[in-house]
Amino acid sequence: MLTRETENDQSVGGAAKSVSEHLSSIMRLEVELASIELKKKVASLGVGIGLGVGALVLLLFMLGFFFLTIAAGLDTFLPTWAALLIVTGILLVGAGLLAILARGRIQKGTPPMPEQAIREAKLTTNALKSDGSAG
Repeated sequence: MLTRETENDQSVGGAAKSVSEHLSSIMRLEVELASIELKKKVASLGVGIGLGVGALVLLLFMLGFFFLTIAAGLDTFLPTWAALLIVTGILLVGAGLLAILARGRIQKGTPPMPEQAIREAKLTTNALKSDGSAG
């Protein structure tokens, strides 16, 4: 036969176990959220860096065509240099567009901190503190 005190101890033990399991689940989910958020930011940084490298490659080609344009312009005043200058302008516009896209992606990915996960962890901590002080 169980006494009332033994029943209370069992219910308190069960409640403590339940709280511990819930806390463990919450912490696992917060770690998972932080991991997902960091992966998104790192991917955004990677895309931004790739676009920046693309812009640099196009700038290198633009520089080559610019010098070819000067050479063609000095060599002859025929329309060849005008065509090369048009290609140079197109490469410059392409590099500018890639640079703008890269800047946007890099800004989107920095700083690489899991802001949403940190916010959720703070809310959880505050909720646990307020529940602990109420009891």
